[in-house]
Amino acid sequence: MVQAGNYLASEILRDGRTVKIRAIRTADRAGLLAAIGRTSDQSLYRRFFTFKHGFTDQEVDFYVNVDFVSHVALVAVLEEDGQPVIVGGARYIVGPPGQAEVAFAVDDGHQGKGIGAVLLRHLVSLARNAGLSALTADVLPNNTAMLKVFGTSGLGITTRREPDATHIVLQLS
Repeated sequence: MVQAGNYLASEILRDGRTVKIRAIRTADRAGLLAAIGRTSDQSLYRRFFTFKHGFTDQEVDFYVNVDFVSHVALVAVLEEDGQPVIVGGARYIVGPPGQAEVAFAVDDGHQGKGIGAVLLRHLVSLARNAGLSALTADVLPNNTAMLKVFGTSGLGITTRREPDATHIVLQLS
């Protein structure tokens, strides 16, 4: 079993850059807030289903303090001007038996490079190792990029379209 803070992998993105995928850490608070600051209102709306003009200390604590059992969170880190920069993140939160809900965010300047798909692959691997059988997500109907990430994941997928969201179930086994 992977322990919190120990998960680390590297992947090559479509543009040839290497991205590190690792467990989020409490020390990532400033980096996470910086990534949010580089994310447009529209992208934040697609992630949170509401306009977010800031985050409370309690919300940020929730995002960076995970137990890596019932709440697993990864960040995508790229080198920018010689410094590591958090450019995206993904998480799952265990819910009904055998299932977890997933959520993703990638800052606007790094969207379209395959980071969401890479994060999904790593979450799937962790979820399978944890014995989960399905990942679920609610996606806004106009969030075609995220729908494509799920649709091209190679996993069994069930979708249920509702007026305000598309409910996705990814089968892990």
